Formats: sequence, C-alpha cells, structure tokens
Amino acid sequence: MTPLPQVRTPPVALGVAGLLPSLAGVVLAVVEPATRSVAAIVGGAYAALILSFLGGMWWMQALLRSDARWWPYLLAVAPSLTGWAALLAVVGGVAPPAAALTVLALALLASPLGDRAIGPLLREVPAWRQLRLTLSGGLGALTLALALIAGRG
Repeated sequence: MTPLPQVRTPPVALGVAGLLPSLAGVVLAVVEPATRSVAAIVGGAYAALILSFLGGMWWMQALLRSDARWWPYLLAVAPSLTGWAALLAVVGGVAPPAAALTVLALALLASPLGDRAIGPLLREVPAWRQLRLTLSGGLGALTLALALIAGRG
C-alpha cells in the first residue's frame, strides 16, 4: 500500500500558527472576562479575514481553469460577503457579537464543501483535504467557542 503524500512543513506550521490568534482570543476571554467584547470583535474580524482568503483561493482556481460559468465566481465571493455581513450586523447593532461569530464559525466549518464544489485543482494538491479539514475545523471550533463565551457576557 502506498503511503499518503504529506503536506510540507511550512504550510502545516504556518497553518497551525494561523490558529493562534483565535486561540489567544478564547484564552484571554476566559481568563479575563472583561476582554470578552474585544476578543469577540477581534476574533470575528480574523474569522472574516480567513474566509476572504478561502474565497480568494476558489476565485483563483476558477480563473486557472478559465471557467466561463458564473457560479464558481459567485461561490468564491460568498465567504467575503458572509464575513462582511456578519461584522456589519454587529457594527450596525443589528446582531450581537455571539450571533455574528456563530455565522462565521459555521461558514468556516462548511468551507471545505466549497473546495469540493469549485473543482478538482485543490484536490490534486497532496494531503490538501486533510490540512483544510484540520485548519477550518480548528478555526471554526475556536470561533464557535468564542461565540459561546461572548454570549455569556
């Protein structure tokens, strides 16, 4: 049986390091409850930023395929628009930070489905799915934890 290809160390190390801002926000909000609001806003902004990054990958994949269809590009802008709308709802006083964080967490947790829908290029990268599931699952879980913590305060 052929062993599965491994992702190189730089993407793994930097990907895991990308979880640190959210982990720090969760820890800070638990240790120092007075920081919950700030941790929620910063954590939400970071989650929205990462969603935009993911959408950018889908956009580039559609461009590399010279895809003439609309839906891959619409799917690619959905993460950025979701992040923007969630943050705008908080800033505009329409939704509490916990609700926005929940939306962002669910979008992060669902984002690997976008990889599947957008096409085969990302699937051809060795161990891509494993890395994406780990990182999106981790950031989604941390963002959801922050939503639960923010909802208490």
